[in-house]
Amino acid sequence: MNKTRLQIFIAVVVIMVTALACGGSVSTAKISNAYLSNDSDGNNETTSFAPDETFYAIVEVKNAPDDTELRAVWIAADVEDVEPDYVIDEASITTKGMDIFTFDLSNSSGWPQGKYKVDIYMNDKLDRTLEFEVD
Repeated sequence: MNKTRLQIFIAVVVIMVTALACGGSVSTAKISNAYLSNDSDGNNETTSFAPDETFYAIVEVKNAPDDTELRAVWIAADVEDVEPDYVIDEASITTKGMDIFTFDLSNSSGWPQGKYKVDIYMNDKLDRTLEFEVD
């Protein structure tokens, strides 16, 4: 039984060393907070917007290496005369040592009433979805 445990331990160590040698890394990067606002400073947190407002998604990260990528995908989830879950736009940012990021989306023609959402990704992995409405 002890021989089997030793073999398993050695195999795990070999796999870990191989992963690190191949450029694998362990990161504790995470999105600590994300919310919507109708002002670029993020002072007015909201989930309800007027048709003429710009949508701001404020994203706070912790322990993110400089090459961490954040992406916001803006979606019209349930809006009249728009295909359900229509992707309006998306934008990416590389963290480069910063910890607070602002994504924004505006429409000079005004937003139709309905339900929207923004999907927030960290390094191509969906982290959270923020839902909101235009009244």
